Amino acid sequence: MDNITFEEFGEMLNEIADNLPEDIFVNLNGGINLLPDALPHPEVGMLYILGQYHHGGYLGRYITIYYGSFAALYKKNSRNNVKKQLDKVLRHEFLHHLESMAGEKDLEIQDAIDLARYKRWQK
Repeated sequence: MDNITFEEFGEMLNEIADNLPEDIFVNLNGGINLLPDALPHPEVGMLYILGQYHHGGYLGRYITIYYGSFAALYKKNSRNNVKKQLDKVLRHEFLHHLESMAGEKDLEIQDAIDLARYKRWQK
C-alpha cells in the first residue's frame, strides 16, 4: 500500500462506487467521503476503523472511508488486495445505509458482537 497515494486510492474508491447499483445511493445525500486520517478504534487502539456510515445531524447520510487506516493496516499488501479490501469495506458501509433506511440494526449488532470477540481475544 506504500505505493498507493491518497489520490490513487480515491480513484480506486470512485471506480468501486461507480460499479455499484445506483439504487443503493438513494438518500445517501452526503455521498462517500475519503479522509486522509488513520482512525484508531476508541476502545481497542490496535484496531483501526476503515470506514463508517453516518446518519442524522446536519450532514444527513454519508459514508466515510479512512485512507490512513488502510495505509496502516495494509501497508505491505498488493494494490489488488487493497482494492478488494476497499470494496469489502464500502459494501459493508452501504449495508449499514440500507439497513438504516429500513429501520434494521442487524449489521450494527453483528459489528458489536465481532468487537466483543476481538476484545476477548486480545486479553
